[in-house]
Amino acid sequence: MPEIDIINARGEKTGKLQLDEVVFNVKVNPVLVHEALVAQLAGRHRGTASTKTRGEVRGGGVKPWRQKGTGRARVGSIRSPLWNHGGITFGPRPRSYKTAFPRRKRKCAIRQILTNKLKEGNLLIIDSLEFKEPKTKFANRFLKDMQLGAYKTLIIIKQENPGTMRAFSNLADAKLIVLKNINVHDLLNYEKTIIVQDAVNAMKEVLV
Repeated sequence: MPEIDIINARGEKTGKLQLDEVVFNVKVNPVLVHEALVAQLAGRHRGTASTKTRGEVRGGGVKPWRQKGTGRARVGSIRSPLWNHGGITFGPRPRSYKTAFPRRKRKCAIRQILTNKLKEGNLLIIDSLEFKEPKTKFANRFLKDMQLGAYKTLIIIKQENPGTMRAFSNLADAKLIVLKNINVHDLLNYEKTIIVQDAVNAMKEVLV
């Protein structure tokens, strides 16, 4: 069973924690993680790009010139895709980019990322995380005490805490999320991950 140090908000070791093997000691499959990431990003695609065909562009109802006798190519409408300001051939249309991806596979991918972060030393466990006031300076001081000022850092808490979330909201290189919102993209996008101890204890029921 994997073991990790527990630290406090000042970066001091306060004990050790036995991590659940089902979450933090699984076989890593990069292909599955990639599939989960692609599926998540595809779901964020708005799919609102739209172009008009020759039948939707305003105008072009009158034939520009007669069919024969002018020496020019025959044209039926000034809104032909061959003309400037004409319609678009095979242009983008509003559509959904969402792909079906089983929840079981998504949870498996998240467990694999957490396992890999633990092996690489990019996972930290803290006993608690609360500030006196919901101010950015306290969040900045916390990251400096943890020696994470030079890293992009993801912080995971068990339940919503408006004050703590507000303190991190203005930091460009740090993000705080609730355990129920844990996802593949955030875990991969941030080099370091900090998890509050009570969130670690609840991870098995969320990710298994």
